[in-house]
Amino acid sequence: MSSTFAELAPPEIVARYEPVIGLEVHAQLATATKIFCSCPTSFGAPPNTNVCPVCLGLPGALPVLSRQAVEHAVAAALALNCTIRSRSQFARKNYFYPDLPKGYQISQYDQPFSEHGWLDISVDGATKRIGVTRVHMEDDAGKSVHDGFKDSDEYTYVDLNRCGTPLIEIVSEPDMRSSDEAVAYMTEVKQVLQFVEASTCDMEKGHLRCDANVSVRLKGTEKLGTRAEVKNLNSFRFVKAAIEYEIARQVAILEGGGKIHQETRLYNVASGVTVGMRSKEDAHDYRYFPEPDLVPLRIGDAWRERVRARMPELPSAKRARFAGSYGLREYDAQALTATRAMSDYFEKAAAVSGDPRAAANWVMGDLLGALNAAGKDIAESPVSAERLGELVALVRTGALSGKLAKDIFPRMIETGEAASAIMDREGLRQISDSGALDKILDDVLAANPKQVEQYRSGKTAVLGFLVGQVMKASRGQANPGSVNDMLKEKLG
Repeated sequence: MSSTFAELAPPEIVARYEPVIGLEVHAQLATATKIFCSCPTSFGAPPNTNVCPVCLGLPGALPVLSRQAVEHAVAAALALNCTIRSRSQFARKNYFYPDLPKGYQISQYDQPFSEHGWLDISVDGATKRIGVTRVHMEDDAGKSVHDGFKDSDEYTYVDLNRCGTPLIEIVSEPDMRSSDEAVAYMTEVKQVLQFVEASTCDMEKGHLRCDANVSVRLKGTEKLGTRAEVKNLNSFRFVKAAIEYEIARQVAILEGGGKIHQETRLYNVASGVTVGMRSKEDAHDYRYFPEPDLVPLRIGDAWRERVRARMPELPSAKRARFAGSYGLREYDAQALTATRAMSDYFEKAAAVSGDPRAAANWVMGDLLGALNAAGKDIAESPVSAERLGELVALVRTGALSGKLAKDIFPRMIETGEAASAIMDREGLRQISDSGALDKILDDVLAANPKQVEQYRSGKTAVLGFLVGQVMKASRGQANPGSVNDMLKEKLG
C-alpha cells in the first residue's frame, strides 16, 4: 500500500476487513458500423462526422439492430460460459447527460440476452471461479472533451461520434476479494474477448473500461457493506490503484465511526484518490421501460450453435494444452497465450521446429525482444513463424550451432530471409564432419603446446580453453560436441 493509503488507514487496520468487489466491464464490439445504424465506428474521425439522425436521436429516426453486433455479443457470452436466452428485450435507460442527445440509452434491463456465466482466474497459484451475472448489449454515449481553462473559463466540447457504438456490459458477481483478483479477472475477460474477436479491447481507444463496485466488511461478517461505484477505469493500473484507495477510504470512515453512503465516485489519476460524483442511482431512477422501436431479439439454437462453431480454442484451454502437450511451464504457457496472435505464432513455429520448448524460448526471448525494440506487434514480425521454427530445427539437428543461430537471427529480423538462405550465402553451416574438423584441431593443438602439456599432466579444465580456440578458428561453425570428443581422443 502506498503512503496515501496508509495515511487513510494503516495496513494492520485494513487487514481486519474483507473487501467485496464486483466489476462491470464495458467492451466495444468489433463491428464496422454502429449497433442501430450504418455510421462507421472508426476511431479518430473529425468530431461529429460519424453521425446520422439515428445516433443523434432526431425525431422520427428508427433504430435497426446490427446482426454482426449480436453475433459478436453471443460469441463473447459463450466464451464467458453464459446461457443464451432465446428471447431478450431492449429497454430505454433514461438519464440526462450533455453527450447523450436522445436523453436515454438503449440497453437491456430485466431481459438480457445472456446470463449465469463464470470465469476462472489464477492469483498466486490459486484458481478461483468468478461468477458472471449477465452480459447485455447497449449503445454508447458520446464524449465530452474538457479543454482546460481559457480566460478563467473552462470549456467543454461534445463529440457525438461515439454515440451508438455497440457495447456489451459484463456484470460480475461480487466474488472478488482483492485488487489483484479484480485485475486478474479483467485480464482474463480481455483475453477471452480478443480470442473470439468480439472486441479489440484497445484500452487507449476506450474499447475496454470498467466500473468497480467496492464495499468492505469486518472479516467473519456475512452481511455486505454499503458499496461505492468507481466509474470509468481504463487501465489495469488504475483499476488496482482505485480499488486499493477505495478500500482504505471506506475502512478509515468505518474506523472513525462514520457511515458509508452509496454513491458514484471517480478516480483522479493525478492525485491517486477517488472523489464523489453523485449519489448512486437505483434502477427505478432510470425509469426503464421496453424500447418501443425495437422488436424482441430472438436467438434460436441453430444461430447460437453456428456462432459457437466458429469460436477458437479459448485461452484457459490453450494454456492447459500447451502445458500438457508441449511440456511448457505455467509461466511460459501464460505468456504464449497472452494474445491469439501470439499463441498461433508459437504453435506454427513449434510444429516446424520439432522442439516446442526451444521454440517457446526463442519466441519469448529473442523474437519479442527484437519486436519490442522496434515497437512492433507479433503480427508485424518480419520473421514468419515457419522461418523461426526452421531456425530452431537447424539447431536441433546440429546443422547450426546455438551461437551461430544467435548471430543469424538479427539478420533474419532485418531482411526477413530464411536462416538457411543466410547460411548458404555466408557459408555459416555448422561443421560436424570429423575430416573437416581434423586439420583445425591439429593446428590449434600445434599452436598451444603449453595447454596440451597441462591437459596431459592432469589439468583437464584446460580443455575448455582448447575448445574455445577451435571455435574461434572455425568462426563458430564447429560443432562443440564433436570438437569436445575429438580433442579428448587426440589428447589421449
